[in-house]
Amino acid sequence: MASKISNGTTNGDHTAQIPYIPLYYDSTNDSSNDDPSARKLILALRPEWSSPDSIVEFVRFTDGITNTLLKAVNRKPGLSKEQVDSEAILLRAYGHGTDVIIDRLRETQNHELLMQHGLAPTLLARFGNGMMYRFIQGKACQPADLRDPSIYLAVARRIAQWHATVPCIHEAKTVSNGATNGCHDSSLDLIATGKPPPNVWTVMQKWIRALPTKTDAQRTRQSELQDELSWLVEKLSQRPGLGKNGLVFAHCDLLSGNVIIEPKGPGTDLNGTGDKHGVIDQDDPLQQQPSVSFIDYEYATPSPAAFDLANHFAEWGGFDCDYSVLPTRAQRLEFIREYIHTYFSLAEKGSEDGESIDEESEAQRLHAEVDMFRGVPGFYWGIWALIQATISHIDFDYAQYAEVRLGEYWAWRDAMAAGSRYGAEKGKEATPREKRWALLE
Repeated sequence: MASKISNGTTNGDHTAQIPYIPLYYDSTNDSSNDDPSARKLILALRPEWSSPDSIVEFVRFTDGITNTLLKAVNRKPGLSKEQVDSEAILLRAYGHGTDVIIDRLRETQNHELLMQHGLAPTLLARFGNGMMYRFIQGKACQPADLRDPSIYLAVARRIAQWHATVPCIHEAKTVSNGATNGCHDSSLDLIATGKPPPNVWTVMQKWIRALPTKTDAQRTRQSELQDELSWLVEKLSQRPGLGKNGLVFAHCDLLSGNVIIEPKGPGTDLNGTGDKHGVIDQDDPLQQQPSVSFIDYEYATPSPAAFDLANHFAEWGGFDCDYSVLPTRAQRLEFIREYIHTYFSLAEKGSEDGESIDEESEAQRLHAEVDMFRGVPGFYWGIWALIQATISHIDFDYAQYAEVRLGEYWAWRDAMAAGSRYGAEKGKEATPREKRWALLE
């Protein structure tokens, strides 16, 4: 089995360090928790798990709506749960057709970059349609967990750490192994002048180009969304913000299932090496506070910090889009104050100017920026869902989800057109989402 692992050489690409297994996960077995293709992949990576005393089992996670995620464990007799979990492997198989919307080479680069900063588990291997990495011990959040103050303040600290310490990586101009997935599309450089690609604006442009155009209605919608993107870029892309060029290395998909509540204890070893480099030093009493880590980096890209935060706040309502539980202005400001305090405490460590920071002014400024970006996540995920509705094999109503998310965007546009912070055009009533966003407490 070990012979099935190659070094994954890709014409000078730094992902060559990650072993490559020339096998594929068979998504037709998605209803089974122990299908043959998953077992072959795990045994190719861990041939010792084929020993007579090995008991290899799979646990399926169902929170996501893009990929298949399996936890593989070897329950050898005599091992405790902690010992089993310490050797567990996560197998993530890409959703059908998602190369149209996700740059998988870029995702691997993101994972490696985050590993270098102690912010991602060790990436163990890639395979034909996915990857395998170390299991992060902890509990995946549910939407309700995101609304717990102790958790959302931990999320604020971790996002700030990403934004303050992880450098943005820009598009390589080289072609990797002839694969179009890793190629640079120079026409995307024209989006958001002065912002190095890729970034959240070029991602949305790529998605709009990938929209179905078979019917007149589809072509009309694509044209409408293209006009809206042009307007958004003009309105928002050049606004000042944190990071270089107003961009930070952003996760861009901080839904509840991608937030892991870590076990209690000082520091977290995400890469399994004993190295806690990159993790915030939580001296007492902060050491007693919850800490979290993030998983799934397929959408991570340079972005305005305000977009990453607005996108996370939108996830408080889960896939059901329950607007009644979105963060109020007071909750958003509490979150952002924690974020700003952490961001500048980390950024100042790498700064030589010694300039003092007025954290409250910075928090108020970012709070206003998040307010400005509150409609953009609906636009972003609305386009994404329109594409998924045509390619995905997952049992989820993407078409309806697209309309709900785009509805959030149009409600924000109404408020912008009315010149009102949270209002609507004359003769229209503000939507439940806009009303909730405007609540003070």
